[in-house]
Amino acid sequence: MFDKRLRHLGRYRDLAFALLRNGFGYIAKDLGLTDIFSIRKRKIDQAGEASASHRAVRIRRFIEEMGPTFVKLGQLMSTRSDILPKDILSELEKLQDHVPPFSFDEVKMVIEHELKRPMEVFFASFEEIPIASASIGQVHRAVLHSGEEVAVKVRRPGIEKTVLTDLDILEELAAVAEHRFQWVAEYRLRELVEEFSQSIRAELDYRTEAKSAEEFYRMFNDDKNVIVPKIYWEQTGESVLTMSYVSGTKVNQVEELESQGIDPRKVAVNLVQAVLDQAFIAGFFHADPHPGNLLVARSGAIIFLDFGMMGRLNEELRSVLLDYVLSMMRKDTSGMLNAMDKMGIIPVETDRAKLYKDIDRLREKYYDIPFRDIHLGDAINELFGIVYRYRMKLPSDIFLLGKALLTVEGVVEKLDPNLSILEVAESFGREILKNRYHPKKILKATWKDWRETADLLMDLPRSLQSALKLLNKGKLSLEFSAPELKLILHKLDRISNRLSFSIVLLAFSLIMSGLIIAGAIAGKPSVIWNLPLIGGGFVIAVLMFLWLLFSIFRSGRF
Repeated sequence: MFDKRLRHLGRYRDLAFALLRNGFGYIAKDLGLTDIFSIRKRKIDQAGEASASHRAVRIRRFIEEMGPTFVKLGQLMSTRSDILPKDILSELEKLQDHVPPFSFDEVKMVIEHELKRPMEVFFASFEEIPIASASIGQVHRAVLHSGEEVAVKVRRPGIEKTVLTDLDILEELAAVAEHRFQWVAEYRLRELVEEFSQSIRAELDYRTEAKSAEEFYRMFNDDKNVIVPKIYWEQTGESVLTMSYVSGTKVNQVEELESQGIDPRKVAVNLVQAVLDQAFIAGFFHADPHPGNLLVARSGAIIFLDFGMMGRLNEELRSVLLDYVLSMMRKDTSGMLNAMDKMGIIPVETDRAKLYKDIDRLREKYYDIPFRDIHLGDAINELFGIVYRYRMKLPSDIFLLGKALLTVEGVVEKLDPNLSILEVAESFGREILKNRYHPKKILKATWKDWRETADLLMDLPRSLQSALKLLNKGKLSLEFSAPELKLILHKLDRISNRLSFSIVLLAFSLIMSGLIIAGAIAGKPSVIWNLPLIGGGFVIAVLMFLWLLFSIFRSGRF
């Protein structure tokens, strides 16, 4: 730790004095920075008194003063409503990532160093003035020798060293803060910094973004309503990214779109549909769909740009999210709570009765209200408010999805104030439900469960034999994990429900077949107490079948 402080002494000094200038001298003192640079107590007190601005504003100014790494961290933290209060989140959303461009000579140097050959070998022409500039890199227009127009993203020289130094400092300060402050430890700050560190290291390597863009390209290759730039791998490396140049109108320039004969409402619907497809069908979504990253082509198709920040939802997480929404639609608070339990986000010490009341209150607020009257931003913020209040730890990709949906809602409101994102989502949800309860899907899931159970039973003798050997040697250790037991019981419950469903369905078919055959042999309808037996039996069997089906679906364990 001392070696790191000595190696990055200049940057630690920048950090200490940036904290002082923005009224956070007490934080510098608590982290031990004032001792390193012999900053007197009077100066710390004066710094605190001199700063009259609101706390959230001072946090934003401090972050901007510290540069690219801290700005990226601030932008990421602006999605974490489980940790930060609303006023700070609002201020962090204002963080800007625009910096002056670097020279063309440096651009040429980076390209030739990365691609190992003169720039002229790859590009027939290359515009010296960038079309966009940010903290990590900037973008230039160019033309390949094949005549194709491309956009070339070049990483800023020296940015890697700056970012890695800042990450070292952040990781150390997070460890110190967790050691000194109990409330910091509760929020697992080191985990957040590690998560951020992985994210920004990936962003520094343009090959990661290129892979994301290519995956996106494959996802929407057959969709005429979405356009994704093509990656040129021969001209792409760790510090250079080359993709097809696509032109269009910024999605928030409504008047310009209308002048081109493009219907803004249709654009809004296409955008919502695309984002929902990404998140809930593919499980891979653009996590930063702000107007700067969205263009509209002449055809009205949405053009997605910048694939540095992406989110993933695996099939299990998508299924749990659907369970939550279905429970909300069924007015089932217990089901909503169970879905949160499946995610493993409810702390052990939580007052579950109180949490149940808060979730029930939220459900009641939005139940039976037409989708067009619900503001998605309010609903998401209220849900995240509960997460924040009970100190739950949602998977980071859930927050990225929430942030993406809020951003899209803002774009949709600009395109068509009368369109609700939830109206579009309603029909999309029906399709997902239809697909989820399709007989093929149920059969596939049942077969998977049976196969897993069979594998478990086949492995049981071998596992018991291994356990007995360890027991004889005195090396057997017992480890009990309640979440795993709960998962096993849940799977067994699902299997038994599906068996019940299959048995009732089979019995229903056999009874009706027997009644029909008996009636045919007798040559007359079977009756009991002057009531037709087949008709009555059919009604009773159908009612029993529907009752069982409703019970299983209501439990959410099919």
